[in-house]
Amino acid sequence: MEILMMGAPGAGKGTQAAYLSKKYGIPQISTGDMFRAAVAEGTELGKQAAACMAAGKLVPDAVTIGIVRERLAKADCEKGFILDGFPRTVEQADALERILSEQGKNLTLAINIAVPSEELIERAIGRRLCRKCGATYHVKFKPSRQENVCDACGGELYQRADDTAETMAKRLGVYEASTLPLIEYYKSAGKYAEVDGRCPISEVTAELIKVLDATEDRGR
Repeated sequence: MEILMMGAPGAGKGTQAAYLSKKYGIPQISTGDMFRAAVAEGTELGKQAAACMAAGKLVPDAVTIGIVRERLAKADCEKGFILDGFPRTVEQADALERILSEQGKNLTLAINIAVPSEELIERAIGRRLCRKCGATYHVKFKPSRQENVCDACGGELYQRADDTAETMAKRLGVYEASTLPLIEYYKSAGKYAEVDGRCPISEVTAELIKVLDATEDRGR
């Protein structure tokens, strides 16, 4: 099962991808993970990516696509994968199709966790993180038992500097501008589905599994 997870910042796609990874026994792969692994392994593409990042430049498409190709060819992707953060453009989506074709794979579904912008902004400004263990809380949706104190380790909870309404609105604007063409791309290919990300986490997970299993059954 080859899955592309889509969703705006704060929609919960990382959390859901982790659940799906365990259920289907396939790796959860983010662009950041791929870059870090390539750099750590010292591959030629990894060196090129490291040089770009060190210079504060965007990693060119050719390098990103090459790293994706190498990552998806690894043995743990033989049964499938959950891809998060790539593709970001229609050009990258075309490149992904070529990679999958080369490797004898076929995208099962691009699935989008849809959440209204207003709720995403509310999620962001209420988010709190633990300085010691990194646990995540929310002042409304998942408050700690004691204000500003982590339930798990007793560490101090803090708000990230970029978790503001203004910053989040800008991030969402950039995301929507780049994602709308991708949604149309996968709709045209008959490989797009959407679930309501406003529901509780467990309900979103159940709906994702329902959609994916139904898609897999149709493909058999």
